[in-house]
Amino acid sequence: MCKMGRLIGILLVCAVIVSLTASAVRAESPDKLRDLKADEIEKIKAALPAKGVVEAPRRKMLVFWRCEGFFHGSIPVVNRAMEEMGKKTGLYDVVVTDDYSYFTAAKLKQFDAICLNNTTGLKFNPKETPDRCKALMDFVKSGKGIVGVHAATDNFKQWPAGEELMGGKFTGHPWGSGGTWAIKLDEPKHPLTAAFKGKGFKIKDEIYRTEPPLYSRSKQLVLMSLDMSDPATKSKASKPSDADTGISWVKTVGKGRVFYCSLGHNNEIMYNAAIMQHYLAGIQFAFGDYKVDTKPKPKR
Repeated sequence: MCKMGRLIGILLVCAVIVSLTASAVRAESPDKLRDLKADEIEKIKAALPAKGVVEAPRRKMLVFWRCEGFFHGSIPVVNRAMEEMGKKTGLYDVVVTDDYSYFTAAKLKQFDAICLNNTTGLKFNPKETPDRCKALMDFVKSGKGIVGVHAATDNFKQWPAGEELMGGKFTGHPWGSGGTWAIKLDEPKHPLTAAFKGKGFKIKDEIYRTEPPLYSRSKQLVLMSLDMSDPATKSKASKPSDADTGISWVKTVGKGRVFYCSLGHNNEIMYNAAIMQHYLAGIQFAFGDYKVDTKPKPKR
């Protein structure tokens, strides 16, 4: 009986640990985001471009960070980076929120683009929230833009059209946030990759797996992807589709535009000048001020 009692006790402890771990993994948005430290703000500001890639009228962007699933600790860092970049370049103003009430046709009308900052599990359901779904899709198709940061592809699970809009769906991240992975430029001469000066690079960040059929080079123009010629990067690939893992891409939807970049799990991404330049070019593209090629190039 003593042995049986100890065994039951051990199993109960294990169950509690598993439960707590699962809760941590699925932690949702906090009531209040943490305040950034002074050195974090300085690192962000030092990495930001001084001006836009093109001159344009001052715009307005909704930075939305709601999480119904995993909460990324980099969210307040990305929020601040988007805000500071608008101030420094003088290109745009931001409203930072996790309030779903902004997703109505009337409220979205004031914005030129929406930045989905590491949002997860967003509640957009054609049956339960049809007006919310319509407001977002009409926003884009009417000529506005979406900027997706990292977990922006981990949403719309009850709304296939929303997943299609983003051009990808989260199904795992074999390339963890503690590793350093190789990135290649699929479009080295494209204006949105100009910050990298035609050269691939290595980066420490979490990389999402991109799987067909949602992710497809026939549906979007892939700008960067994982470089599988790098042994460390290739070693984490376990599915045939991992051979083509997209990092950033652009696409047009109706009259509107979508720019997505997988980089943004680690805080340090927002301290990287080249990546911030890439994001700014993507933002100006999403606004409709930077006219660039978006024609898909299906992989041969």
